[in-house]
Amino acid sequence: MSHNSELSPNTSGVTPKKRSTKTVESKSKTAPEPCEPCDALPASFTRHVRYGLSRGEGARGELFQALALSVKEQMLDDWRETRIKDSCYDNKQVAYLSLEFLMGRTLGNALLNLELEQDSREALSHYSVSLEEIEEAEHDAGLGNGGLGRLAACFLDSCASMDLSVTGYGIRYEYGMFAQKIVDGYQVERPDRWLREGNPWEVRVPHHNVTVKFFGHTESYVDKQGRRHMIWVDTQDVLAVAYDMPVPGYRNDRVNSLRLWKAEATDDFDLAEFNQGDYTEAVARKNLAEQITMVLYPNDASENGKELRLRQQYFLSSASLQAILKRWVHHHGNDFTHFAEKNVMQLNDTHPSIAVPELMRLLVDEYGLEWDAAWAITSQTIAYTNHTLLPEALERWPVRMMALMLPRILEIIYEINARYLDLVAHHWPGDGAKLASMSIIQDGPDPHVRMAYLAIVASFSVNGVAGLHTQLLKSGLFKDFYSLWPEKFNNRTNGVTPRRWLAHCNPALAKLLTNHLGKGWVTDLSQLTALNALTQDPSFIQKWREVKQANKAVLAKMIAKECGVEFDPSMLFDVQVKRIHEYKRQLLNILHVIHLYHQIQQGHTEHLVPRCVLIGGKAAPGYFMAKLIIKLASNVAHMVNCDPVVAPYLRFAFLPNYNVSAMEKICPGTDVSEQISTAGKEASGTGNMKFMMNGALTIGTLDGANIEMLEEVGEDNFFLFGLNADQVAQMRCDYQPQRIIAESHALSEVMALLKSGHFNLLEPGIFDPIIASIESADDQWMTAADFDSYRLAQEAVAKAYKDPKKWTQMSIRNTAASGRFSSDVTIAGYRDEIWKL
Repeated sequence: MSHNSELSPNTSGVTPKKRSTKTVESKSKTAPEPCEPCDALPASFTRHVRYGLSRGEGARGELFQALALSVKEQMLDDWRETRIKDSCYDNKQVAYLSLEFLMGRTLGNALLNLELEQDSREALSHYSVSLEEIEEAEHDAGLGNGGLGRLAACFLDSCASMDLSVTGYGIRYEYGMFAQKIVDGYQVERPDRWLREGNPWEVRVPHHNVTVKFFGHTESYVDKQGRRHMIWVDTQDVLAVAYDMPVPGYRNDRVNSLRLWKAEATDDFDLAEFNQGDYTEAVARKNLAEQITMVLYPNDASENGKELRLRQQYFLSSASLQAILKRWVHHHGNDFTHFAEKNVMQLNDTHPSIAVPELMRLLVDEYGLEWDAAWAITSQTIAYTNHTLLPEALERWPVRMMALMLPRILEIIYEINARYLDLVAHHWPGDGAKLASMSIIQDGPDPHVRMAYLAIVASFSVNGVAGLHTQLLKSGLFKDFYSLWPEKFNNRTNGVTPRRWLAHCNPALAKLLTNHLGKGWVTDLSQLTALNALTQDPSFIQKWREVKQANKAVLAKMIAKECGVEFDPSMLFDVQVKRIHEYKRQLLNILHVIHLYHQIQQGHTEHLVPRCVLIGGKAAPGYFMAKLIIKLASNVAHMVNCDPVVAPYLRFAFLPNYNVSAMEKICPGTDVSEQISTAGKEASGTGNMKFMMNGALTIGTLDGANIEMLEEVGEDNFFLFGLNADQVAQMRCDYQPQRIIAESHALSEVMALLKSGHFNLLEPGIFDPIIASIESADDQWMTAADFDSYRLAQEAVAKAYKDPKKWTQMSIRNTAASGRFSSDVTIAGYRDEIWKL
């Protein structure tokens, strides 16, 4: 079977033979019968290699393709039976709509969940290559950017592992976001050609294709019963082509699906124009259609970029909802009476919130429901997760753009807004200012549609992703909505899957845990609390430390290869990897590196603990300041690493093209994790949880999920610093960073060194914008205000690291306290409190 076969878990055609004769537990007499045993994985692998059905660059690429195809074959029957089972039992279905799914590599995680690691090693035994080498040949799937997409991937793993009927819906990006190169210290974006050898995990399912409309105009007519109908005509149609990827649960026979949509032209090109010699125009429509799914998050600094992003969001929402409704009609006909009882659409952040008017359009225009009936369905099926406290990060689309591109959708939004504002007017009689501030349409010279408001108005559930985040939503960003609908708001603190982020990425630690706790922790992370009883066991402490040192050696090898910087595993590994953004304050970290560098040059090394500092992450292509921070990090790293006086005490590297696979090596080898965002700005964070799970200690502010992590592990095992959210708000009224700098000897020295041009001798003035931002009273990130507190916390880190036994005990306690941050716990909350499965 080749990687582009059209066999699908919901295909009625011939399916491969099953790898075992186990039956699916069922309450229904219509459950699928067990199938005949099929080829074991080694035999399947040999067949794929022999007949050359795989394709890849070089021998390892070929072997990876063959192994991936063989592993997928082992899943096909369970995948198909999962769909049949869900259909037979008429289970409630959850659609998880997200513009990102940062899946990373699939092979290793699939082998773990399917318990096929040993079979894979057996299959590879004749080819003088290790399983780990083959795993390295897989490209990270370019389907996401940062924490939002990785969270979605963790959620899919937990849903499948907890036997929940949940389907992910996303976009099959041709090139992902971008591959990051660092050239002369600057970020350079290159195409991420992750699909250049195909994707062996996907199955194209053309019978699920749908058509998505753009542009055109609307017309109305009155039917014989006197009902007015709207039709959307003269549209430019785009074909949404369906691809499914399997999401196997942890050893439970469930294989859920990630449905990805690719945009294609309804016709490849105009043959008549082509024959007449107008080659450019003949393929223009094809190119325009395919642009939609070409690149994740196009640079929206331009009008064209904004338009493309809106097209992506509507394309995802429309295609997904059409597929969901077609599935319903196939089983139930046009009777939508019980649709809301059997379906939930979870919006992962504001990006897919255009699903609200699209669902209304489909129900009213395509299926003929009355407005009130359609709104009842919409408002009972859509749930919204907010992931940001930054107002500028909430989606807002110009009315003029939407009127041109999505005229029928805009009409529906105006109708929703009019009916909703009537409710607001009754709640706050005579308050015109309240109506204006809460309106979905933001009036002005260039009116905009506030998509987050639209999502809140239509959703039966609005959740934040950490305790502080949810509280700030209710008391700040969405205060008026909370006053109107307090019952809608709830909190679901984020989590990460322990399968990938401990069992798979840290096999040595996983083995140690299993030897002492048994296997149950993989699906019940709360069992890790038993580690606390082992913090006084010298033998266990020594084994824990040996695992950490071995992981640090692996990480050091990767840093040497990718950055050309030698990290000494005996030194403290201090790591900050995440999207580059001012609120995440990589700048604060860099300022501390400059402080340490200056101290070493001044000869103040008596109490210094040698450390290696690693920063990694991508800046959005249009984000000038974030890209300048990368340049500063690169220049500081150059000065630090080239100074032989500094080398014994300090190393600094910026890791290019940070991704999931890199994180799988980084979090097991990290000693201290930097979670240093300005308090009140980070919604949750998930990198902080991955580090904690793998025994890293956290230096952090009272922000996002850091607060709950601190509650779990205790102040003695967490390095806390900085202003809290209330103090940040109070100080903002009279922030005087220049006075703070003048009163801080350490920060004054750092700023003087920056201003002297020491780190940009051949590039005068390039860091002036950074210096100005630190000294500005308008610096909403308050970098200067937290510097001294951060520096003192780092001194506490160094002091603790000097005592290996104490440090290791703290490390063990962090892992022991991480059970609350399993995505299984998060999904259990969604299951019970929101989805009601």
